[in-house]
Amino acid sequence: MRCGIIEIENLSVTKTVCGVLKQVNQEESDTEKAAQDGLSASSSTRRIHVCLNHVSHRFGGRTVFDNLSASISSGQTGIITGSNGSGKSTLLRIIAGLLEADSGDVTFETDGSYLDTQMRRHMIGMVAPDLTLYKELTGAENLTFFASLKGIKADRAMLVEALTEVGLRGRGRDLVGGYSSGMRQRLKYAFALLGRPKVLLLDEPTANLDSDGMAMVERIVRCHQARTDGALAIVATNEPRETSWGEPLIHLERGE
Repeated sequence: MRCGIIEIENLSVTKTVCGVLKQVNQEESDTEKAAQDGLSASSSTRRIHVCLNHVSHRFGGRTVFDNLSASISSGQTGIITGSNGSGKSTLLRIIAGLLEADSGDVTFETDGSYLDTQMRRHMIGMVAPDLTLYKELTGAENLTFFASLKGIKADRAMLVEALTEVGLRGRGRDLVGGYSSGMRQRLKYAFALLGRPKVLLLDEPTANLDSDGMAMVERIVRCHQARTDGALAIVATNEPRETSWGEPLIHLERGE
């Protein structure tokens, strides 16, 4: 059976993938085109400024964080630290536009213009523990599917390059259900890097990775920092090695 741009046969996830792809095609075609046109019209070296403006968030009666303000610009890597449960992952999701803050907001600005959520999405590559992969699909099918949701047409050459970059060359046809936890983490990086996003958001960046995998992530971060086209990164971590990758952005205390 052919569903959208992914070939799937006798898989329980077929309806889910088909439904999402149809929704993307029907509801986002116009906004995807507008976002792509806007980005194409932009200079490839435009600087980006990400600003957190008095951001607060609560879960039930508990305040996770309150009145956070900070900013980061192209060429920088900002580090978010804090104890377990202090809200590092929640804050990254708010920055990515996946979760709305209870108060305050996060803005992406370039050359005096503020980017809407749709344009923001095309600029972000994200790796986080709660990003779910379809175990019933191969690695290449996962990449193709999630790339389509981001408006990226991933051809075979792009997939091979992405898999090679993260040490998964030759494993793209294997079902993700047979991947180790470290291989799944590598696949998340392959997706995050598709399309060379300018903004890289990393939550617990080396989770489940061996020493070679950790070195791979550091190389990815260093290469991202070396870009001259306006890239920036935000990393949420408490690992000393990872905190050395950039400058302190926010330290979160456990809320009450």
